Amino acid sequence: MGTNVLIGYARVSTLDQKPELQLDVLKAVGCAKVFVEKASGSKEDRPQLTAALDYLRPGDTVVVWKLDRLARSMKQLIEIVDQLKTRGIGFRSLTEAIDTTTAAGELFFHIFGALAQFERSVIRERTNAGLKAALARGRKGGRRPTVKEDDIRAALALLADPEISVRAAASKLGLSVSTLYRHAPGLRSRVGEAR
Repeated sequence: MGTNVLIGYARVSTLDQKPELQLDVLKAVGCAKVFVEKASGSKEDRPQLTAALDYLRPGDTVVVWKLDRLARSMKQLIEIVDQLKTRGIGFRSLTEAIDTTTAAGELFFHIFGALAQFERSVIRERTNAGLKAALARGRKGGRRPTVKEDDIRAALALLADPEISVRAAASKLGLSVSTLYRHAPGLRSRVGEAR
């Protein structure tokens, strides 16, 4: 069908980490070329991954040491592997022994993906059920407000006395100075008094 070349992709998260372990393993399995990324998995921009994906041809197989080297989430992993499959490119993860160029490997990968989708659905259902239960008890979702209007009024009343600093007023009400400034921006004129 195609070239049947193994192309490796290695990624290390920080500049302190060394890719040698991954490189040794990828070369040992016969990767003709290895693309090395030195970036966090959370970074959107991964130029070496883009270069590897551009380099691959139908019949090739992309090989990684572990699944988490290729993608930062199961959703992203499934998307990448589906794109590879559409282009006639296989995928292998050495640590998890997944090889989509075999029928068993492809089945295993799809089961893996279905379990991840199931987990996301369960989390979504629990979140929605929790929000509905909270609403039924009269609570709204989200973080509770930390400052009440009465607190701001009390702080402003205290600060009417020029002898009381912003810091002293905040402390008396159990608030931080930054919270007080955030909810009463007019106090910034007293910045020199936050002693």
